[in-house]
Amino acid sequence: MAKDTSTVTRWLQKYRTDGLSGLLEIKKAPGAKRKIDDAAIAALEEELKTGKGFSSYGAIVDWLKQEHGQDIEYATVYAWVRYRLGAKLKVPRPQSHKQDEKLVSEFKKNSV
Repeated sequence: MAKDTSTVTRWLQKYRTDGLSGLLEIKKAPGAKRKIDDAAIAALEEELKTGKGFSSYGAIVDWLKQEHGQDIEYATVYAWVRYRLGAKLKVPRPQSHKQDEKLVSEFKKNSV
């Protein structure tokens, strides 16, 4: 495999200054800075674990803005909550107010 002379020169210079260990060192790029700080993530996790939770991801965006002063985009909040924290927003299904409680409990008892 042919390498450009500037690449070989850079490798030799690195070898002369840092030795073999410096030449073999694998560097990792730092990446982008997180948009949500660690304190807000911890508080969000705790809030999601409580029974009340959030009704929508937009509510989480508003909560982060009010409680932690962070203006985070909806897509970022969705990705964090859904994929990194592994949480789903739980909202009960609507029930008719006309349902007979006795019949519902009878159905649940007999459907098992």
